Amino acid sequence: MVAVLIARENLRMGKKRQLRAVDGHTVGAYEALPSEDPRGSIVVIQEIFGVNQHIKDVVDGYASDGYAAIAPQIFDRSKRDVELGYQPDDMAEGLRLAFNETSRDNALIDLQAATEEIGKYGRVGIVGYCYGGLLSWLSACSVRGLSAAVVYYGGGIAGELEGSPSCPVMMHFGELDSMIPMDQVDQIRQSLPDAEIYTYEADHGFNCDHRDSYNAEASALARKRTLAFLENFVSS
Repeated sequence: MVAVLIARENLRMGKKRQLRAVDGHTVGAYEALPSEDPRGSIVVIQEIFGVNQHIKDVVDGYASDGYAAIAPQIFDRSKRDVELGYQPDDMAEGLRLAFNETSRDNALIDLQAATEEIGKYGRVGIVGYCYGGLLSWLSACSVRGLSAAVVYYGGGIAGELEGSPSCPVMMHFGELDSMIPMDQVDQIRQSLPDAEIYTYEADHGFNCDHRDSYNAEASALARKRTLAFLENFVSS
């Protein structure tokens, strides 16, 4: 595993940089640009584990597909440069940072800053995973300048349906995900008839190939659908 991680780091397309939010706060970010002119831009929102190896892989992947991509470090206001693994202690720390230490309003301010910065490369889509999936939905309702929003297994959305999205929305959920039961997904479908909502025979975190819950088939199908969605609404 160590050798794999070193190899991935050596193949990184992107680099760390700083963003400045409207309130003057600086937030770190990982940004990757395609080798040719971007076809559009993507804001990637982290899981509770920070902008770690997996999220950097996701950013690099979108850059490989022709998009300018950036992942702001949402936890920076309380703890900078968080990169957690997937052990119980990492999970506990990530949950603490996400739900006890990080203001939702501040997270959305920083996502607005990332949207405005990456938007210089074209229309902007936002894609969030887990905790970031919830923030992607909230961004669709409040962040200015978005052309599309994609949610991967965002918990808590069923309790946050009073907002109205200002852009097209796509969502992916795992049918085996005990944290987001299917009755909640049904509730989301009923409330958002215009959203594209898909389920997969997979567990929470099925897109992350660093986790035991990774499901290659579900991940590939969700990615295919996401790229087609972005092609329709974000690509120039």
